[in-house]
Amino acid sequence: MKSAQPNLARALAAEFLGTAGLLAGVVGSGIMAERLAGGNMAVALLANALATGFLLPVLILGFASFSGAHFNPAVSVAEMLSGRLRGRRAAAYGAVQFAGAVCGVWLAHAMFAEALLQTSARARAGAGQWLSEAGATFGLVLIVLLRRRYPTEALPWMIGAYIAAAYFFTASTSFANPAVTAARSLTNTFSGIRPADVLAFMAAQITGMLAAWLAARWFERTETA
Repeated sequence: MKSAQPNLARALAAEFLGTAGLLAGVVGSGIMAERLAGGNMAVALLANALATGFLLPVLILGFASFSGAHFNPAVSVAEMLSGRLRGRRAAAYGAVQFAGAVCGVWLAHAMFAEALLQTSARARAGAGQWLSEAGATFGLVLIVLLRRRYPTEALPWMIGAYIAAAYFFTASTSFANPAVTAARSLTNTFSGIRPADVLAFMAAQITGMLAAWLAARWFERTETA
């Protein structure tokens, strides 16, 4: 039996605003970090990672009661495959997540007096980057799908901590989100990705999501067997 679904209009608004806020945070903190770090890329990446890791729990706690606070098409599809989200609603979530992500990038540009419309020139390609995206998405989605195993209040902080850590333990700096990936191709700043590299990242993220869904099913089955 499928669980009750939140009010659609409020859910879509929450997904749009949450994803926009996430991208404003990722891109905006990247711009600020690069400007202040004086060329030290390690310091800039640390600042970007900490800002994202602190922001995520705030957004999740703020919007979870309205939509589940996915902010990520990979999470929405995994929830659909798990029977927790209807197909049409998952598609609607995905649409507003992509739209919110783009608006979040534009908001960051506007706040820092950057050109609103940009295209990234930052190359992010190769087997190591693709494996990183598959692995980062696998970990994120698995944490979400197994959330009933943790105290409810722990999940937002687990996700924030995981993403902040994954900035450093993955070669790709852990996009782990197709909407984030597409939107970051529209910023030629610290957090950007070349449009030519987007589809390969998305394919890796989808692969990681499917692997996480299978792993979660296995964990659930073996515990009740």
